[in-house]
Amino acid sequence: MVLKKDKKGQMIFVSLMVAITIIVLALAWAFPVRQAVDNARSDMNCSDGTISNFDKAGCLVSDLTIFYFIGGLIAMVGIVVGARIAFT
Repeated sequence: MVLKKDKKGQMIFVSLMVAITIIVLALAWAFPVRQAVDNARSDMNCSDGTISNFDKAGCLVSDLTIFYFIGGLIAMVGIVVGARIAFT
């Protein structure tokens, strides 16, 4: 019995391996990013209620950094897998 090589199946498998690698990297980088955000928030004194609106906006942006970082990496995984499936 001769097995036929299926390039589309191989590409899907490779894209899933790349996706898992990106997810592992996102999880590995989540803690250092969180520490950097916590340091930035403590330097900006975000827990103080009397800071200016400009500083409050900076605190809000630093809070959203983790969401954007992890969300961007997960979106990259979706793009890699979707592109490999759609264009092969």
